[in-house]
Amino acid sequence: MDKISFPYRAASHLVLLHVISESGAWEKHGLDVDYDKRITASEAHRAIPAGDVEFVGGNHVSTYGHRARGDSWVYLGQTLNMVHTKLITRQDTDIFTPADLKGKKVGTRGSHPGLNDWLQLKKRGFDVDRGDVELINQLVHKKGSMDPVGENDPKTKSPPALWTWVRDGLVDAAFVTPPSSLFAEEAGLRVIDIDPLPMIWFTTISTSLEFAAAHPDIVNRFLKGIIEGIHFFKTQPEASIKIIRERYTKEGQLSEAQARYTYENLAPLLEPKLYPSMAAIANVYEEAKRQDADAAKVNPLALWDLHHVRSVDDTGFVEQLYADASAKRKAPTPDDVEELADKRKRMIAEIKACGHPESEACACG
Repeated sequence: MDKISFPYRAASHLVLLHVISESGAWEKHGLDVDYDKRITASEAHRAIPAGDVEFVGGNHVSTYGHRARGDSWVYLGQTLNMVHTKLITRQDTDIFTPADLKGKKVGTRGSHPGLNDWLQLKKRGFDVDRGDVELINQLVHKKGSMDPVGENDPKTKSPPALWTWVRDGLVDAAFVTPPSSLFAEEAGLRVIDIDPLPMIWFTTISTSLEFAAAHPDIVNRFLKGIIEGIHFFKTQPEASIKIIRERYTKEGQLSEAQARYTYENLAPLLEPKLYPSMAAIANVYEEAKRQDADAAKVNPLALWDLHHVRSVDDTGFVEQLYADASAKRKAPTPDDVEELADKRKRMIAEIKACGHPESEACACG
C-alpha cells in the first residue's frame, strides 16, 4: 500500500471523505490515505511544493496569485461546481429578493464564503467598495491572507451562527447554506430562494506539477479512488448516511435526520467524472483577482491539468461503474416514491424541532 497524505481545508469536506475512505475505494487501488487532518491555506502552499503532503483538498482562491509568482500548484479534479445558498432576513425588513439589498448590512463568515457573497452582490449590480452594500465578516483576516486571525489559537472563540446575527439585528441579511436556512426558518426569519452560484469549492484535488509528473500512477489510482467513492456515495445512500453519522463528528454528533439531510443536499451535486465547469472556474478566478492583484497575470485555466481525469474517463471507467449500479437497481414503485416523500418531510420536521445549535458539522459546504 502506498501511503498518501491528503489534508482537508475545511472540516465539511469530511462528509465526502469519510465515505470514500470507509467504502474501501482508495484501498482497492492500493492506497493508504491519511485524509482526516486539517491544513491552513498558508501551510498548504508551503507543504505541497516541499513534498510534505501529496495532495490537498482545497485552496481555491489564493493559488492564482501564487502561480503568478512562480508557484507550481495544479488542480487535477473537482467534486462540486455549484454553491446553493439562500438569502435570509427578518420578517420586518423590506428585503424580498437580492435586488432589495441596496444600502443594507449583509453578514458573512470566512474568506472564501465572504468572496462568494461579494460575487453574489456584484452579479446583481452592487459594488461593495462603493458602499452599495455593507458586507460584514464575522472573522478577521490579514490583508491578502485566506486564514483568519487567531485560527490556530485555542483561545480564539468561534463566532455565533451567522443566522443569529440576522435574528438579533446585527445585520439585515445573510447568504447561508442548508441546514442553516432551516434553523433560520424555524427562528421565524424570512428564507428566500436564489439561483445557485457556479463555484470551485469543497474538495478540489490539488498537488504540484512536479509530483503529478513524477507519479502519474499514484495520481491515476488516487483519482480512481475518489471517483469510485463518489459512485458509492451516490448509489449507496443508506450506507453513506450511516458512515456520515458515525464518522462526521468534528463539530458534534449528527442526528439521523441531520445526516440524511446533509447527504441528500450533497449527493446530487457531486461530479461523477471530476470535471470542473467553466462557469465555476470563471467565478473563482474573479474572486482570486479581488484577493490578489497578481492573479490577473495568470490565465484562469493555467492551474488546471485535466489530462489525468480525461485518461480515466476515456477508458469508460466511470460509465461502467454506473452501468453496473443501474443493472442492480430496481425501478421504484409508486409506493416507494410516496414513502420517500413522506420520509423527507419527517426528516426536515425533525431537524427543525431538534434544537441542535448550528455548526459547520451540519453543513455540506
